[in-house]
Amino acid sequence: MSDGTIGITLKSLRKERKMTLKELAEQTDVSISFLSQVERGKSSVTLESLRKIADALNVDPSLFFTNETEEIDWAERLERFYYKDLSQGVKEASFVPMLVTLKPGDSEGNPFAHSGYEFLFVVDGVLTVEVEGERTELAQQQSILFDARQKHYWFNLTEQDVRFLLVSSKTN
Repeated sequence: MSDGTIGITLKSLRKERKMTLKELAEQTDVSISFLSQVERGKSSVTLESLRKIADALNVDPSLFFTNETEEIDWAERLERFYYKDLSQGVKEASFVPMLVTLKPGDSEGNPFAHSGYEFLFVVDGVLTVEVEGERTELAQQQSILFDARQKHYWFNLTEQDVRFLLVSSKTN
């Protein structure tokens, strides 16, 4: 993916979350001017910075690495992978609660790791969770807590939507 496409993706995710460049800079320890240059495709971003940005936006870092010739896939992926921020605007908490909806067959993506911990609680459906290459199926009302520094990902291998509560701890 080109730096320009990463910038477009970054800007749209940031705007969608009604987050200013200043707020994103504060959460990532990356300067406002650098973030602005990345959004405009004027500067390259390191993987470490991109991981911090993905953490702050509560998205899977692989969203930034879709093939740029597959713009439709990116939009489709966002539709299949829907986050609802449940933090009610509270920025000071040391955790971020999100309600995630995965559409049927959402089985693509590369496991990734980041700082902190993740707690998942299945509200509806059956969620397949992979942590360090080991897969576990979680049914409704089941949960898992793991160190997010372990490579992980989640999938919907069923024919119905899966909704789960994702609580990520923030890094300070």
